[in-house]
Amino acid sequence: MFDSIVATQAQETTRAYDRIAPLYDLLDGIYEHSWKRRLRAVLFRHATGNILDVGVGTGCNIPFYPKDSKVYGIDMSERMLDRARNRANDLSCSVTLKSMNLFALDFPDATFDTVTVTFVLLCLPDELQEPALKELKRVTKPGGQILVLDYQMSSKPGVRLWMRCLSPWLKWAFAARFDTATERYVESAGLHVVRKQTFMGDGVTMLILSPSPTSGKTEISE
Repeated sequence: MFDSIVATQAQETTRAYDRIAPLYDLLDGIYEHSWKRRLRAVLFRHATGNILDVGVGTGCNIPFYPKDSKVYGIDMSERMLDRARNRANDLSCSVTLKSMNLFALDFPDATFDTVTVTFVLLCLPDELQEPALKELKRVTKPGGQILVLDYQMSSKPGVRLWMRCLSPWLKWAFAARFDTATERYVESAGLHVVRKQTFMGDGVTMLILSPSPTSGKTEISE
């Protein structure tokens, strides 16, 4: 049953992003240039060592990769990866890009110091959040970290209304949703929140997760 759900999800997501790949940067451009780039920079300040960039897409994270890190970028859509390769070439950035499903990562246990997941888990239904986090944990070193940047439904009425109005568009264009519940499954996946930071009227959340127990978490609101 689980394998069937994962296979269906993979097909739907791949189909959506293969379709939108030629227009992705144009459609998302206003968000990318007005605020997403700034938040990517914030997230990658915490990235160190060998890095796995899950759901690399068209490569919007590439400009922010640490210069001294070896980076692997994965995505299920070959058409998105083609655009990421072009971006990496334009920026003279060395990154290994591969087609891969995040539920079956082709890496040994404890491979990466940092795993980044930016605007990816919003494509998954609730029942796949915990399995996804467990697979990300598997490839993360015991002293490493998983950096998540994603939407969450805002608690602020004005922002919440705006997100609800845009939800049908997000679903159609990006096979995604605003009301992701990733944080709810962190503990059951065997992970620990080290830091939580909210942005954009608390409509976007950055989570720094650790496979190892921590003494507490830091919460920051922009």
